[in-house]
Amino acid sequence: MSTETSDQPDAPRAKPTKTSQTMKPFTAAKKLGIHLPATPAEFQETPVTREAFQALVDSPPEWLVELRRTGPHPRPEVARKLGVTISGLARGGVEDALTTDEIHALLEEMPYWLSQERFNLAAVRDEELRVKQRDADRAAKRAAEAAEGR
Repeated sequence: MSTETSDQPDAPRAKPTKTSQTMKPFTAAKKLGIHLPATPAEFQETPVTREAFQALVDSPPEWLVELRRTGPHPRPEVARKLGVTISGLARGGVEDALTTDEIHALLEEMPYWLSQERFNLAAVRDEELRVKQRDADRAAKRAAEAAEGR
């Protein structure tokens, strides 16, 4: 086999066009913390580029500001605002997106299920903190014992 080289320079190669990554409107709405059906039709029907998404984050249009302020809010946001889990919403019979006014009304009314779910979540978080502290104490004890040479 011979390895001959050509006297002609390589032909210029066309640079590949860089296409921007896109995400589905559902994904973009989820990342923005908004309820997709409440967004403008153009947002719902068009994939969102990373650049367009970042522009929405950095400089939100009026429709996005208003939607975040008044809702309707998606279930994860409703759960956060009520101080419960998404499962707690389901147990309480809340299956739809709620507006800010509806969330405030629930907080003022404080039905039994809501106070119970808030109590349960607080208890779970307290237990998680207790276990985390216990594990940290055990790790510190093991480290101290290892340093002493036991």
